[in-house]
Amino acid sequence: MSIRDERKQQSRQALLDAALHLSTSGRSFSSISLREVAREVGLVPTAFYRHFQDMDALGHELVDQVSLHLKSLIHQLGQSYLQQSGAKTRTSIELFVQAVNHSPRQWQFMIAERWGGSETVRIAIAREIEFLIEDLAIDLCKLENFKHIQDDNDAQVLSTILINMSFTWAMTWINLPKQFPIEQLLAQQNLFIDNAATQVRLLFRGISNWQPQAATRSV
Repeated sequence: MSIRDERKQQSRQALLDAALHLSTSGRSFSSISLREVAREVGLVPTAFYRHFQDMDALGHELVDQVSLHLKSLIHQLGQSYLQQSGAKTRTSIELFVQAVNHSPRQWQFMIAERWGGSETVRIAIAREIEFLIEDLAIDLCKLENFKHIQDDNDAQVLSTILINMSFTWAMTWINLPKQFPIEQLLAQQNLFIDNAATQVRLLFRGISNWQPQAATRSV
């Protein structure tokens, strides 16, 4: 890659980073203008068009980039907390919130813009969430505790529950420092982790007793 191409790539990434920053700082993506994004990185508005056709194109690529990051994270964490039980479940939740702390803006963007004002971004996020659900369903079916779940639709339902739980956990965790004073925060964070671990254990207890629909109809 030439120096010119490298600088162009850096400018392109700077625009994506600026859009992510602006859309997770009390604004929605649909309320951000092309001029604001360009100004954030010190570019004139016309320079924006060297990288993206319009804000929809930038939003689409931003969703792709954020989704790849979260997909890798969820896959890694899934291999941990989906196979754990008892006290180890809490450790897995602790790893999850550490990962959220490491990239809070990515989580905020996906969660908030899932229902945001930009149709292009909403559609792109819906598509990526479906991919996340499908990938997790495949991973679930490989685990010993899920071998008795033969119906693809059942695996999809369970995967959907887990993905939605992950999004809820992430947003709740991110908002805790805004809801509680510093002297109460640690206790609230520990309570949240305990509650999330309990949710996982209850869900997996149900999974261990899961019966296919055909079997439940015959009972």
